[in-house]
Amino acid sequence: MSFKDKFNFEGFWAIEENKDFKRFTIDNTILSLSIAAAYFGWFFGVVQFRVEHWILFYLVVSLYYFNRVTRSFCKSMFPFAIFWVFYDSMRLVPNYTVNHVHIQEVYNLDKYLFGIYDNGVKISLNEYLSKYHKPIFDFLSGFFYINWIPVPFLFGVFAFIKDKLLVYSFANNFLFVNLLGFCFFYIYPAAPPWYVAEYGFVENFDMMGNMGNLKYFDAIVGKDIFKGLYQINANVFASMPSLHSAYPLIVLYYAMKLKNKWITFGFSFFCVGIWCSAVYSNHHYVIDVIGGIACAMLSIFLFNLFLKKPMIKYIMPL
Repeated sequence: MSFKDKFNFEGFWAIEENKDFKRFTIDNTILSLSIAAAYFGWFFGVVQFRVEHWILFYLVVSLYYFNRVTRSFCKSMFPFAIFWVFYDSMRLVPNYTVNHVHIQEVYNLDKYLFGIYDNGVKISLNEYLSKYHKPIFDFLSGFFYINWIPVPFLFGVFAFIKDKLLVYSFANNFLFVNLLGFCFFYIYPAAPPWYVAEYGFVENFDMMGNMGNLKYFDAIVGKDIFKGLYQINANVFASMPSLHSAYPLIVLYYAMKLKNKWITFGFSFFCVGIWCSAVYSNHHYVIDVIGGIACAMLSIFLFNLFLKKPMIKYIMPL
């Protein structure tokens, strides 16, 4: 039995287009124009429009209309685009305007649980690593950290090639863990470790995002990579939970379903690398990382419960 016959691709609206693929049907045109109107209306009329908004739009449109395979890929990975729109829109209502920002209590708790004595004085693990950072770890930290989105996206590409059913669950669970994390950001706004290093425990809501110890990576490679990224950071006080730490666990969970020991090992290594980098880079406390891991586990649990609902099979091929 062929792979196609086994999964009956025609029975799933977005896994495989039928053989009579047509680019500009009435339905496709209406759908595209409606989404474009909403998208540009939102970013031009509400959120400040930037060049990356054009890039995202043209990437999605190009994939949707190029051929039936890219259209299937576009539909299956569309949750990544939705995530980016949600994340970028958070700048409209900063979480520090919704709830009190927790600065000192997070720092004190992390130092109490994971602090290290240095010359007889207990300091946080972040402070210790900042004080005794090494070039090799500066580079590795930046290398892992910059792949927080590229690796999940590339895994989605790989999963689409290997298992077109798996990629649907993965992409939607990726979106779900983000929405769950965004809720926590507003419930419990928390300052990252670099904020305490820069401003102490005083509230300062006028500053831009900060590279933290990732500045050393930029210095090593001679490019303002992280500086450019954090200048457009949509939400500075979003340290708890660490979604940087949640993403690789979501990837690992779905990678294990491919039942390949090398793939599982590779993504396990990536998990540990991201978790260590989050603390070493001074962007997250250890408790933030633990919170991110817990967020990922909760997302997987709730999402799997969601998949058991009978109506789901009529909505998407999960």
